[in-house]
Order: sequence, then structure tokens, then C-alpha cells
Amino acid sequence: MGATSHQAGAAGRALTADRPSSIRNVVLVGHSGSGKTTLVEALALTAGAVNRAGRVEDGATVSDYDEIEHRRQRSVQLSLVPVEWGGIKINILDTPGYADFVGELRAGLRAADAALFVVSASDGIDGATRMVWDECEAVGMPRAIVVTHLEAARSDYTQMTAVCGEIFGADDPDAVIPLYLPLHGPAGPDGHAPVTGLLGLLSRRVYEYASGERVERDPDPDELSLITDARARLIEGIIAESEDESLMDRYLGGEEIDLKTLVDDLERAVARGTFHPVLMAAPAVGGARQGLGTVELLELVTGGFPTPLERAAVTVTRPDGSARPAVTCDPDGSLVAEVVKTSSDPYVGRVSLVRVFSGTLKAEDTVHVSGHGLADRGHEDHDVDERVGALSSPFGKQQHVLTRCIAGDLACVAKLTRAETGDTLSAKDDPLLMEPWTMPDPLLPLAIEAHSKADEDKLSQGLARLVAEDPTMRLEQNPHTHQVVLWCLGEAHQDVALERLRTRYGVQVDPVPHQVSLRETFGAKAAGRGRHVKQSGGHGQFAICEIEVEPLPPGSGIEFVDKVVGGAVPRQFIPSVEKGVRAQAARGVAAGYPLVDVRVTLRDGKAHSVDSSDAAFQTAGALALREAAAEARIDLLEPVAELAVLVPDEYVGPVMSDLAGRRGRVVGTDQAGPGRTRVRAEIPEIEIGRYAVELRSVSHGTGRFARAYARHEPMPPQIAEKVREQTGKGS
Repeated sequence: MGATSHQAGAAGRALTADRPSSIRNVVLVGHSGSGKTTLVEALALTAGAVNRAGRVEDGATVSDYDEIEHRRQRSVQLSLVPVEWGGIKINILDTPGYADFVGELRAGLRAADAALFVVSASDGIDGATRMVWDECEAVGMPRAIVVTHLEAARSDYTQMTAVCGEIFGADDPDAVIPLYLPLHGPAGPDGHAPVTGLLGLLSRRVYEYASGERVERDPDPDELSLITDARARLIEGIIAESEDESLMDRYLGGEEIDLKTLVDDLERAVARGTFHPVLMAAPAVGGARQGLGTVELLELVTGGFPTPLERAAVTVTRPDGSARPAVTCDPDGSLVAEVVKTSSDPYVGRVSLVRVFSGTLKAEDTVHVSGHGLADRGHEDHDVDERVGALSSPFGKQQHVLTRCIAGDLACVAKLTRAETGDTLSAKDDPLLMEPWTMPDPLLPLAIEAHSKADEDKLSQGLARLVAEDPTMRLEQNPHTHQVVLWCLGEAHQDVALERLRTRYGVQVDPVPHQVSLRETFGAKAAGRGRHVKQSGGHGQFAICEIEVEPLPPGSGIEFVDKVVGGAVPRQFIPSVEKGVRAQAARGVAAGYPLVDVRVTLRDGKAHSVDSSDAAFQTAGALALREAAAEARIDLLEPVAELAVLVPDEYVGPVMSDLAGRRGRVVGTDQAGPGRTRVRAEIPEIEIGRYAVELRSVSHGTGRFARAYARHEPMPPQIAEKVREQTGKGS
């Protein structure tokens, strides 16, 4: 049997692999608009045209098939497109380039064994792409670079490869080198000469794509002269990574190194993650079947990118946290798979995209589902056994049926009702748990209300499904403001969340202004008298109490002291006064925010032998506190956050200026790696409601921040007055 085969199913033909060595998992990384999705289309078309392994329908979009993506003309979710090349199954993971959907990118990085960085020849490389490169470098993930948009008038492949060397090869410029040079056709009216072919630096062959088919030929003498210097640099870069230490001496001594040796060393260096070749690609035009550079790219992926067998062993524990030996990529080993994406289908229900790291996942098997570590985002811990539904391999909107998925491969699993993104699937008699990958914290709040009573009835279930799909989203039921808050990564993330609630789950919600948890306190000592005396037939109501209120240090809460003498307030009613005081404090005394950090002392009072009661003294206690507040200065307390902002050094000044304009106090800075600084500050939370969006603007997309509650402190009087006016409750 060959390395890959086609398995017939009701929904179509699925690519399957019978061993991990015949699989390559590659994730596409790049900023929004760099051409990742177009490149996926080109690769799928080239592979389908050559091998008849897959078919791209006319006008169809293989990876951007969701209706939301159609409307927005932008990728918003991770998608899997399997293709075959040379008997190798390639799982192409297309990721969104927009910063709001970085959670989908992280899922793609987790599922892949290598990354293909897509950069635009006309737009350059943004800061966010640089950061992802650094993250991949830190874990040794193999990477290659492909330059797109060669057809743009401002494109310059030679200049772009130099930029890639400067940015991606900052530590080792000889590790980021192009494998091909472009061949240009006649210049058009605008003076731009389109790229029509490639010059192979190692092979010294020309690959023409002008006809729509890849045609290989010998170079002309003038073409050959173009590659001399570039070829020498490439060979020296490959030899520097070779395990054969004698190769450099032989090359410098004038020996001609044979092509096979160079290619083998190149592929080993790429697979180790120490050498990062630069290639180019352009989509097919007209009725052509092969886009420029797509064959070369597929050959690099199959020959140079690592197999799942080369991935480091996966660390696992048992669900109770006890140790367990690491698992390797063995189809016959213990089952360990991870849910890298969760989505909902109106007909099938929940669909989980899983990467199998060990063992073999089979349709209709019963597996153990373990999910831990995301309780702070609305995801409860769970350990349950569930039966796997149908297995399938996605290709655009289609799902091609599978019977099994071996270690190293990816597949979609239907009807795992409890499985969420980041969960581990394992054998029910050997439950295991993988450490979840790091996800960015959602720091942009979106307060929502149900649009109607019918929406309110469905809201809870819709929100639960939404956060189950997206671990970068956090659901909060704020006990102080009583708001339902979705914490997201950015405005586009918010918009997609609302659209999914409406279109997938039939829940219409209305955004409302997000409220921070303000509090009130007394600015000075004050006294109050609560008199509740009523007579209306039968038993009346009689309770009088006199209190004194004084401010306490921050964090003290409400302290109640009884200093009544002579039984002016009977013993059994003193707890009633305290209960009334605390109830009024919770409701607020000036602008409707909870009262904190005061000592309330009960000094005196009066009772009636018949008409006094628990309820009467509760009312009197509340009235006394309100009267004291009317005679005193009431300060509004606002929450202050500790902020840690991580930015490249060149943006430290703008970030500190921006924080100062938000009433922030910078408390220190420290180096956080080469060229990056962490700015630590304290800042009122009311000033950073949209900081997730605004920091992106100040730092050109390169900044990150973390926040933590520090304390409440008095709000400046002029700002407090505006808040009181907005609430319609003057003090």
C-alpha cells in the first residue's frame, strides 16, 4: 500500500495516511492581506491538478468557507486543507492574520510541526509577524518563508529577501537565504515586469510558468550569470549547517559539491529548524492549473519539513496530576489527541478538529475527555467518557468520511458534546491530560443584554456554546455591576462573537456601556439619626437609632460597633440595626455604588414596648446611614489596575506618554529580552476599557499587556462629579 490513499465515503473522497512518516503538518502565518488564503488555493489547485487527489470547485474558497468570512472578506478562524504531493499527505492549516484572532493562530501552531511564513512583497513584514517568528524560534519550530504579491507594481523580490534576512535572520543572516531568483517577462505599460519563472540556485535550472504549466529547461548564459553570487552564498549557508564538518573545507578548496548532498543537507537543516529558506509563489491565472512557485513549495514541504515522528515527545499527566511517561508518535501507542478547534454545525452539532499525537482514533470508539485550566474563562473542569461520532477530513465546506486517524494526523470528530478547545482525548481505560497551550488573555470588555424576552431565554446556552468554541473569550457575570460581560481580544473579535450568537444560535443581544466596579466611602466623620415611627391601626412601627460614621483605611470593609448604654435599644434589635445599615451600604448612599471602608457606631436610640420590631429597626438603621451621608462628603472609589505593558524599545516613550494621559503612574521598567521593555504602571480601570485596541495603535500592533486588580482609591472630584451626573444621583 502507498503512503497515502483515498478512502471513499458518503461525502466524498478523503486523503488518509497509513504511517506518520507520510504526513506533514504545516501552518501558514502572516499578517492579514499577506495572501495566505490565496496561497492555500494555489497549492490545493496544483496538488489536485497533478495528482487528481482533490478538487477545487470553480469559484469556491477552500479555506475561507464560513459565511462570516465571506461577508467580511477576511479569515476569522483556523481551517484545515489536506492535499497530497508525491505520496505525502500535507495538512495545510490556514490561520487568520488579524490580531483579534490570534487564538486561532496559536491553535494552528499547536497542531503543526512546521510553519510557513507568508510575507507580501508590496506590504513588508509587520511587528506581529516578527513576534510570532520569535515565538517559533524559542521552541525550535522549523520555518520557511514564501514571498507573495509578486504581481504588485511596487513589489521587489530581491529587496524583500533582503528584508527577510534582516528581520528573520537577525541572529544568523546566513540562515535566511532564497532558494530561487525570479525571471521577469516583458514590462507592461506601468513599467512593471511580471515574474514568469524561477531560477533554481542549487539545480541551476529554469522553471517557466508563463504558459500555465511548469516547464523546466536549461538557463541561457545570461541567466546563468545572474545566480553566481547568490548560489555561492546559499551553498555556504547550507554547508555551515551540515553535519559533515569536512564539507566546508572541501568546498573552499574548490571541490564541486554534488547536488544530492546539498539538497539532503538543506532538508535536514530545515527540518531541524536551523535554516529558513525563502521562496516565492503566485496564484495561477486564467485557465492555468499551476501557480508560480507552488510546485517548488510543495517539494520543500514534503522534502524539508519534519514528519510528526520528529516532533518532541508529548508531556502528559493523569487527570489527577500524577506523573506519566511522555508519549511518542506511535499509531499503536496509548491514545492521546487534543482538540485544537471547536465549531458548531447546524446539522451535525458540535464538531471538534483534533490532532492525534499518539495511538489511533477510530470512529464510534468511546474515549475519555479531559478539560482543565480554563475555569477562569467560563470553562468548567470535566472528566467524562464520550462516544466518538463520525470521523471526517475537511475540504472546504465538505467533510470526507474517515474510519480512523493515526498518530500525527488531523481529523474532525462529530458529536463530542462535552469536548472543548484545548481538551485531551485519551483511552477510557488510560485517561491522560496534555498541558494546554498558552492563550492570550481577552482584555476588551463587551457588556451585553438580551434584546427580548425570547432572546433572554436562549442567552445562557448561546453564550456557553460560544465560549466552548473559543478559549480566547471569557464570560463574566459581574456580581458588582450585575452585567453580563464577554471579554474579547479586539473589536473584530467582538463583532464576530455577536454575529455568531445571532446567526448560529439565534440569540440577538444589544451592547451596553461597560461599567467598572465603583464604590463609595465617607470622606469625614458624620452622624445620622434614623427615625421610623408609623401608626396605622393595630401594631404600629417604632424605631429610632443614632449612629456615628467614620472612614477607615482601604480594604477595611464595613465595621459595626455597638456602644448603646442603658438599654436604649434593646439587645434583640441591635443586630436589626446592623442588618439595615449593611443593606443600605450595599445599595450605596450617594451614587448607588456599594459603601465600603467605614466604621458605623450605634450610640443611642429608642424603642417601644409594643410597636418596635426587627423590620422597624432595620429601616431605622438604613435611614440613619442615609442621613449621615447627606451631611458628609462622600468620596467615589475607583478600581486601580496593575498594568504590565510589553513593547519593543522604540515604543516605550509613546506608551509611557499615553499612560500618563490616562492618569497612569509608571512604577518601573525592565528589560524583557533583546529589544523589548516591560513598562509597569498603576492606572484607573475606567481609563483602560479600550486599551486592548488603543495599545495596538500606539505600538503598531507589537504591544501586549497584562492587568491585575490592585485596589480601590478615591476618584478625583471633577471626574467623580461627572460620574454622579451620569447616574442622575447627586450626593
